[in-house]
Amino acid sequence: MPQVVTIYGVATLRTFFLEGQAGRLEAILNEGEAHAPMAALICHPHPAGGGTMHNKVVYHAMKTLNGMGLPCLRFNFRSVGASAGEHDHGHGEQDDVRTALDWLAAEFARPILFAGFSFGSAVGMRACCPDARVPSLVALGLPVAHDTRRYEYPWLASCAKPKLFVSGSNDEYGPRDGVEQIVASAAGDNTLVWIDGADHFFQSPHGSKLSQMQAALQAWAAPILLSS
Repeated sequence: MPQVVTIYGVATLRTFFLEGQAGRLEAILNEGEAHAPMAALICHPHPAGGGTMHNKVVYHAMKTLNGMGLPCLRFNFRSVGASAGEHDHGHGEQDDVRTALDWLAAEFARPILFAGFSFGSAVGMRACCPDARVPSLVALGLPVAHDTRRYEYPWLASCAKPKLFVSGSNDEYGPRDGVEQIVASAAGDNTLVWIDGADHFFQSPHGSKLSQMQAALQAWAAPILLSS
């Protein structure tokens, strides 16, 4: 049964499980406004690095979009937390994203804004680009390379949907030249925002840069929501 947490009699979040192809997926829905023009799906970074739906970047992206009225769904990929299954190196995880999209579409019957961080952005965009239910996408900390993992995005050349890319200028997994080449290869209307001095997790020696990431996300999303 879903667990509903309430504050002052108003439901703020629901915890439950999605029924995925590899088994159930642990999920959290932060409730939005009843007449929000879109819903949002936010995906987490790589499990090998401890990535979960509770990651700080994922949480702050959710807070931004939820603060704009959108109901926001986060979930743990297969093998993460209480989710079933085994890690599938980004392949089966695309099916996990589709499971989440199916649930959001059935629950809210409105367009879905996708946002992902790191591994979540790579896997999520791959699944969402061809999906007509997702008109716009956000990639936070787009990964290019990490240890033996290499990320390539040839399919972005046929993804003409509006896309926002936000990365730190000191991102150790997404160097500027690599990210800029990927964004330049993508079809459609693309916005690239660099957060000066930030690393992959939007941190710096002088403190957190998460608020700057949130500001970039809000500024980009606001006109999209108004036109929806």
